[in-house]
Amino acid sequence: MTDLSLYRNIGIFAHVDAGKTTTTERILKLTGKIHKIGEVHDGAATTDFMEQEQERGITIQSAATTCMWNDHRLNIIDTPGHVDFTIEVYRSLKVLDGGIGVFCGSGGVEPQSETNWRYANDSEVSRIILVNKLDRLGADFYRVVKQIEDVLGANPLVMVLPIGTEDDFIGVVDLLTRKSWIWDNSGDPTQYTIGDVPADMVDQVEEWREKLIETAVEQDDDAMEKYLDGEEPSLETLKACIRKGTTDLVFFPTYCGSAFKNKGIQLILNAVVDYLPCPTEVKPQPEVDLEGVETGKHAIVDIDKPLRALAFKIMDDRYGALTFIRIYSGKIDKGDTILNSFTGKTERIGRLVEMHADERIELNSAQAGDIVAIVGMKNVKTGHTLCCPKNPATLEPMVFPDPVISIAVSPKDKAGSEKMGIAIGKMIAEDPSFRVETDEDSGETILKGMGELHLDIKVDILKRTHGIDVEVGKPQVAYRETITKKIEDSYTHKKQSGGSGQFGKIDYTLEPAEPGEGFVFESKVTGGNVPREFWPAIEKGFKNSMVVGVMAGFPCLDVKVTLYDGGFHAVDSSAVAFEIAAKAAYRQSIPKAGPQLIEPIMKVDVFTPDAHVGDVIGDLNRRRGMIQGQDAGVSGVRIKAQAPLSEMFGYIGDLRTMTSGRGQFSMEFSHYSPCPKNVAEDVIKEVKERQEKS
Repeated sequence: MTDLSLYRNIGIFAHVDAGKTTTTERILKLTGKIHKIGEVHDGAATTDFMEQEQERGITIQSAATTCMWNDHRLNIIDTPGHVDFTIEVYRSLKVLDGGIGVFCGSGGVEPQSETNWRYANDSEVSRIILVNKLDRLGADFYRVVKQIEDVLGANPLVMVLPIGTEDDFIGVVDLLTRKSWIWDNSGDPTQYTIGDVPADMVDQVEEWREKLIETAVEQDDDAMEKYLDGEEPSLETLKACIRKGTTDLVFFPTYCGSAFKNKGIQLILNAVVDYLPCPTEVKPQPEVDLEGVETGKHAIVDIDKPLRALAFKIMDDRYGALTFIRIYSGKIDKGDTILNSFTGKTERIGRLVEMHADERIELNSAQAGDIVAIVGMKNVKTGHTLCCPKNPATLEPMVFPDPVISIAVSPKDKAGSEKMGIAIGKMIAEDPSFRVETDEDSGETILKGMGELHLDIKVDILKRTHGIDVEVGKPQVAYRETITKKIEDSYTHKKQSGGSGQFGKIDYTLEPAEPGEGFVFESKVTGGNVPREFWPAIEKGFKNSMVVGVMAGFPCLDVKVTLYDGGFHAVDSSAVAFEIAAKAAYRQSIPKAGPQLIEPIMKVDVFTPDAHVGDVIGDLNRRRGMIQGQDAGVSGVRIKAQAPLSEMFGYIGDLRTMTSGRGQFSMEFSHYSPCPKNVAEDVIKEVKERQEKS
């Protein structure tokens, strides 16, 4: 069996356009996995194999590939940078042991970098940092290092210093060995020379090297004592200290280079092998019960333990459904029968493959530490646990955010209707942040997603991949409703019509809950006026009613219901009677509690050249945006703001017009906030008109 200490499961993540996919291409070239480098801007990158990715020059779905470096096996996942596809980053980080965070040398720490960094912190993934694009105008390695400290609150451990900047960037100095790596201009990543430190950098190298050693030896008391006594630790000791600090998330080894110009990637690969953990060095995955509560058991990375694997991605391609899995413990052979602990059903493993972007290599078996794909699984969804039928267990599941935007689609002809149902079923399985429902009033199919680009790509996939011509309605915002006042109320449900009757009386208070709390239920009944066995039915009645608000039918959020008294009948009371009472109580009381429409507010991050700052801020103010701050950079200004989603449709076109095509922006959901009265009135009127038409 394979030695797990030679495995590295890593992901590459960053803000859009920081160079993740280009870095992946260089890694694949250097490790001999590909022989010709494909460029993102030509639509030829190996891991960007979807038509939509090649056209737009962005990564949409995470792609997996495997390669070898210094006898180590690297399982690499290249993730998207665009905020609409954050879900791909989240689920990839969930199954990885380490990561490479790529930052743009001129753009620095950009908004999506912050989100991805936060996800990586939540998943406790060890990382090394690559400050990329040092050949670009305005690139400044030291400024980006400072931003990583200030903006991300992280501790970057500088391992190399750049030789030259912008057009003069030719290589790096490795601080540990005091050696320079200088690449020629042939564009061949293997054409480099290792030499001495340039004379004008000697003092700077010694200063940074001292910082590096001081930080590293804090991980080992013996090494620290010797260092304080004037004895410099050996290279092996230093590497062991850096590995420990990296694995424990104390600091993040930081490198620099230019992936596009093929400079600096070898050192990144060496760092992956030297400092990122192997599968046995990370915290084992906790097992949970059916309610999602940890049981205290863990999936220990060991091939002799029972099988534990997590399905983290479903992909549908021309050969059928592919289920990507990370095996945490045990092993899996072709022909095995495995249990899906979520559905309780068993399935047989027909084919097992190792993926290289969209190519596949057949396998007979896989083991703990592997990331592989199974072909043709029927009932497995993202986040399901696959395990040994004789020894079942469930791993901690994934939590996905709710969509914030929706559009209505309808096929142009009858034949497309059936095809669309099948196609959408496949797309939902692939992407858990994509939801679909049918509007009962109009019969329209409603697609829900994380942003305009997200839904734009989905419609494109329907048209091109599945050949379904659809008509698309204008985007709809996911409004919600809530209440603003605390009220006390009472409701009695009584029904007598021959046979056993129904009776349930509840006295309760309704009040606004904390923002983001959703629905909260509490019972303060004492003395048995409402027996304990009926409390869950009352909670269920209120909770199910919250799905439809009283103003415009949007779901009701952030409401607390406290049951404080009531009454029951020894014969006629039942769980059903109390559930009906709660549903009627909701309809009776919500209109009295100051119902209010709330709208999704987005965190907006806009980059604009200096000359257009006034125009951009003025435009954001017109869109009801609140400016949170400005950050001047070398090539322009970043404006942070919060703005309602309803005002941001089509913003990219307006921004490009204002900034002569040089502006960029990203946007992610922040919170819900009350709608202004005039906006709420318009929304309610529009909903009523739609209902009347249908």
